Amino acid sequence: MAKRMTLMLLVAGVVIAGLGFAKFRQIRAETGSQFQPPPEAVTTILAREEQWRAGLSAIGTVAPVQGVTVSADMPGIVERIGFESGDAVRQGDVLVELDTRQERAQLAAAQAERVLAGRIVKRMQAMWDQGVISRTDYDRATAEDERAAARVGEIRAAIERKTIRAPFSGIAGIRQVNLGQYLSPGSAVVPLQSLDPIYVNFGVPQQEASGVRVGRDVRITIDQLADNAFAGRITAIDSVVDEGTRNVQVQATLANPDGALRPGMFVQAEVSLGATRSAVALPASAISYAPYGDSVFVVTDQKDPKGHTYRGVRQQFVRVGSARGDQVAVVSGVDPGDEVVTSGVFKLRNGVAVLVDNTIQPGNDPAPRPEES
Repeated sequence: MAKRMTLMLLVAGVVIAGLGFAKFRQIRAETGSQFQPPPEAVTTILAREEQWRAGLSAIGTVAPVQGVTVSADMPGIVERIGFESGDAVRQGDVLVELDTRQERAQLAAAQAERVLAGRIVKRMQAMWDQGVISRTDYDRATAEDERAAARVGEIRAAIERKTIRAPFSGIAGIRQVNLGQYLSPGSAVVPLQSLDPIYVNFGVPQQEASGVRVGRDVRITIDQLADNAFAGRITAIDSVVDEGTRNVQVQATLANPDGALRPGMFVQAEVSLGATRSAVALPASAISYAPYGDSVFVVTDQKDPKGHTYRGVRQQFVRVGSARGDQVAVVSGVDPGDEVVTSGVFKLRNGVAVLVDNTIQPGNDPAPRPEES
């Protein structure tokens, strides 16, 4: 009886295992033949050729044509302040006067000694003419007279140095001294910046430096002043390449009559290189940047292993040029009329099926005006 039960259980187990294996193979076959991943949703644009004005963009820094922190040359106590913070001052205007009572007293004493030395020289001259004194005595008296004159000039120079003047015309910053304050030599009085004209310094990659020339037009924009652009020209190009960045420093000069540009501001500099060329303009979001090469995805009709046609993508390597606004110039790799993916490129690979939905498109404006945030 026990043997019969064991045999029946063994037969039942084999039958169940066989049915399970058959069902597993059936499910696996159906899954492999019928399941396909859903298409990826993307946006596209039809590539078209445009005339692209050659140029390059860089981040620049505003710098004054002349800018210093005016400081005290001589020690002393502040007796008078001739400006207020933010004032426009002209070259030679008195900014600060230090107390000079001691120097003026010394000047009076030195002038008296100068008078005395001059009278002695006159008497010595008369005695020399009469042959009463030696040449040595006369020369000594003359030297004392000259020494007294030099002492007077020295004290007058010290008094003048205690009057601190604007070295050039510009805008005074925040005053850093107060009445009655003691200033040591080198103590800061006020920053002074010349704002019109003004410099913008920026770096240009060494491979682009050959197209940059003194006199070329430069367009300067700044986020805080999105509605305004400043025009200038390149006035200087550095003679060396920075070893750390491999950039060449370029300096542009701009008119700044309203003082809107201030030293230290970060700005966007766009240099016109003059010539124009044909290029395909694509939104920057269409470019997939990678160390081994930049690429785009082109939508084409493709066939699956069973010969069915579907809309899929083909990765195409490209050579890109300069950028303007939301756009990037594609110099080679894309032909006019190609349907190029403009968003969602990060999730694509060769042959992936796509679903085009252009309801919302990424920015594609060569001169965008960002909204205020």
